[in-house]
Amino acid sequence: MESLVESLRHAKVVPVLRRTDGAEAEAAARTLLDAGLPVVELTANTPDWAGALGRLRSAYPRAVLGVGTVCAEGDARAACDAGADFLVSPWPVPDVRAYAAARGVPLCEGGFTPGELAAAARHGVAKLFPAHAVGPSYLKSVMAVLPAGSLVMPTGGIKLADVPAWLAAGAIAVGVGSDLDRLPQVWHELGAA
Repeated sequence: MESLVESLRHAKVVPVLRRTDGAEAEAAARTLLDAGLPVVELTANTPDWAGALGRLRSAYPRAVLGVGTVCAEGDARAACDAGADFLVSPWPVPDVRAYAAARGVPLCEGGFTPGELAAAARHGVAKLFPAHAVGPSYLKSVMAVLPAGSLVMPTGGIKLADVPAWLAAGAIAVGVGSDLDRLPQVWHELGAA
């Protein structure tokens, strides 16, 4: 988990690649990784995501590769077998949590309420989802009551222009799935490079 936390702090933005097929997701990931971004997340509801992940793992052995929208143990298993460095679930999935713990793979578990986020943060990095429904001020308020050291990554409907506000509110990193062609430029502007 410490390695993932360090990578997320450095990356500040995690591109979430939800695409029509694995080849498209792989191409987008290659573009972002070649631009210097250290972390990318494919989603388990993208067709052939596991194949794309395996090819990316071979081509980019030092990249931090995650799989999101992991809602079943089978997807967690496929992600780990393909070389995922971390898993992301949109809500608590006990089978996924147990599998990730058994494999020693960090899990970013989703939550929305302060109680859900506190519970998720006990297992690693909590994913605030859907973040666009509440905004950075909500995260700032929640961070004030979460146990010290809690880590939260907001995801879902966040625009690149809003990333600095989320980081200022206490996010360890921000998951972004749109406007990714501008991400390398914004990433450098954030001082992440």
